[in-house]
Amino acid sequence: MSFIRPEARAALWRWREVLAGIAIALVGLSWITGPGGLLGWVGWPTLLAGTGLTVVGLQRARFRTGSGGPGVVTLDEGEITYMGPLTGGSVAAADIERLTLDPALMPAHWVLERPGQPPLLIPVNAEGAEALFDVFASLPGLRTERMLAELNGAPRHAVVIWERTSSRPSTQWLH
Repeated sequence: MSFIRPEARAALWRWREVLAGIAIALVGLSWITGPGGLLGWVGWPTLLAGTGLTVVGLQRARFRTGSGGPGVVTLDEGEITYMGPLTGGSVAAADIERLTLDPALMPAHWVLERPGQPPLLIPVNAEGAEALFDVFASLPGLRTERMLAELNGAPRHAVVIWERTSSRPSTQWLH
């Protein structure tokens, strides 16, 4: 039996990295200001690690829009798989050509496009969708803050979050 309400537990779980980062930073700060000596020197990297974890945790918490949505997302060695009640599929993270957020679908969906295949639509609140943060953050040139602003804002139409730039050299100079 738990003494914490389910809503409070869900909020703590959503902000878990932030809370851990703050706790680590406070330990580092207490070591710096406290006994000094060797522990003081160890306190600086501990404070930096806690601060870094807090910043990353803030981004991850903003990405988590909830759970209990339709379907399940799994991530295995760079392969994103979505199994939903009506649709599903998988795509390798390296094959993603365009990432779009479509708020017109209820709930909002991530649209992962790849060449020669139909797009994979994943509800933002699907079970396990928080794993997509690391995949999206690893896309070359993706601006994480822009993605989070669009996700937490109220866009009225589909927004392209990221698109792969052509890796082929331009042939304009040959003509």
